[in-house]
Amino acid sequence: MPSPLPPESSPLNQHSLRALEQWLLQLGAIRIDNDPCRWQLERPAWSAVLLLDREDLKVIWQASGSSSETQCSLPYGLSRADVEAAIQAGP
Repeated sequence: MPSPLPPESSPLNQHSLRALEQWLLQLGAIRIDNDPCRWQLERPAWSAVLLLDREDLKVIWQASGSSSETQCSLPYGLSRADVEAAIQAGP
């Protein structure tokens, strides 16, 4: 049974890698090529690649039916709730 995640008000930098992976799975993301640092998230209106970089979480969105990308970097010092809201807001 997976361990409980830290409170959603906790910054991502206070999450273990295992907790971050569990959170991404709960969001519905899937690991890309078995790489623990690269994840794909699909929504009806957009898709996103989530990259767990050294300094921040990089999100690269692509709207459905579009070839253009929008990206941002979210510092690990932000709370999990804030990061999740930013990701779910889409491009």
